[in-house]
Formats: sequence, structure tokens, C-alpha cells
Amino acid sequence: MADLERRPVDDVTMTFGGNATMLLRIGAFTLLTDPNFLHRGQRAHLGYGLRSKRLTEPALQPTQLPELDGILLSHMHGDHWDRIATKQLAKETPVVTTPEAAACLADRGFTATADLRPWETHAFTRGGQTLRVTSVPGVHGPGPLARVLPQVMGSVLELLRDGEVSWRGYISGDTLYRPFLGEVLERCGPLDVVVPHLGGTKVLGLTVTMDGRQGADLVELLKPPVTVPVHYDDYGVFASPLGEFVAEVARRELPGTVRPAHRGETISLRA
Repeated sequence: MADLERRPVDDVTMTFGGNATMLLRIGAFTLLTDPNFLHRGQRAHLGYGLRSKRLTEPALQPTQLPELDGILLSHMHGDHWDRIATKQLAKETPVVTTPEAAACLADRGFTATADLRPWETHAFTRGGQTLRVTSVPGVHGPGPLARVLPQVMGSVLELLRDGEVSWRGYISGDTLYRPFLGEVLERCGPLDVVVPHLGGTKVLGLTVTMDGRQGADLVELLKPPVTVPVHYDDYGVFASPLGEFVAEVARRELPGTVRPAHRGETISLRA
């Protein structure tokens, strides 16, 4: 793996750690998303006695990380924030997440959480640059199941230089496809990239994250020039492989590029 302390030439990149864990370099800022450091064979706790075995080895560990401006957490599940993250990540690191997850992290000693409700924003600033994070609502389970699953949020990230947006991306979080996600374009504007959480996760026989068809629905709705899928093959609860999504996008002849990342690979998030 390349030295993560070095700044990339491109000013908007992602190093993929596996599952939904990404090291994002966005202008002057460095963010980590959904920290999941469990090793192959270890089990993530999903609540209500449910667990899932990790099938892959992560490409990032806490000791490899550069200094972080913040952590972006879509929701509090054991495959998005695990026991290693709680033990080894610095407690003073800012974490942008849901109110429910912020309360959980405060109980674990994290002192700089920003709890966002839908469409609220949080900003990081440095010099003449701002990284704005807008919380996007999500639905983690159909019908009554939504009440027993954690609150979940997606995020629109915007890099501003001298007040002007120079890049905008959307990370879906663990949501199902819903037409209201079109509000991302209405409220924030056109996107440079979409990062969907896929996998078609099954819990008690019900789908709780987007499968290949729903992921293609999202691409069709938001029309990004680049789509970087994550969260599709790391755990036994995933039922929809990446190939289903890629094939559905191709079948519909949707515009834009699907750019999957390999674990440990750093790729550009610009078209």
C-alpha cells in the first residue's frame, strides 16, 4: 500500500479499506468513513443477538492512518464502527453522525461528536477551504423493521474554495433506494460522484441495503458522472454481489462510469 501520510497529486481521492471504510482526501481535508477494522473470520455485532462473519481482510488499520480532520459515520452497526475503532481511534477526533450514534459514541468516551438531523450541515475549515457535510436521510429497513434498526444517514460532501463549490459527492450510507433521495440534487446540486452502499444485505430474510437493482435505480435518479460502489462482499449477510449492480447499470445503458476500487487502492473521485 502507498504511504498514507503522503498527499496525493489529485485533490479528491479515496483509499478503499473494505466494506464501507474509506480514507478520503478532499482538498486540504482528510476524513475516514465507517471505520471497520475487524479481520477475516471475526464477527461483527449487528444487535438483537445477530452477528455476521467478516469474509475479507481489511486494507486499513488504525496504525496506518494519517492525522484525521474527522470521521464520517453513517450509523452505529458493528460492521461500520467496531470494537477496534472504539479502542484505538483517538477519542478527541471529530465524528459526524446521527444523533443516536453520537450518543453511543459519547458513552464510549468520544468527546467531539457532531449529531446531524436530516439536511443539517457541519463544516470543517482550513485556510481558504471549507469541507461542508450535509446529512441526507436514509431508510435502513422496510416497514416495521425500520423502527428496530439504527438511525442511518447519507452524506453530501462539498469542497468549497473561496465560497465556491469545486467538488460535490454523495455517500449513500446503509439506505434502501427511495425516490426522495432525488432531493440530493434539488437541495445540493449536481454531483461529481456517488458512492452507494450496496450488498443487498439480508436481515431476518428482509433486504436492508441496496441490491444491484436498487443501486442502478439510484444511479438513474442522480445521474453522476462517476459511481464508486462499496459495501458489497465483506460479510456473510450480503446477498447481492457487485456484478449484479454492474450488469444492471450496463443493461439500462446508464450514462457515467462505474469505478470499483480494490482494497488498498487509491482512486480519483473526479470524472
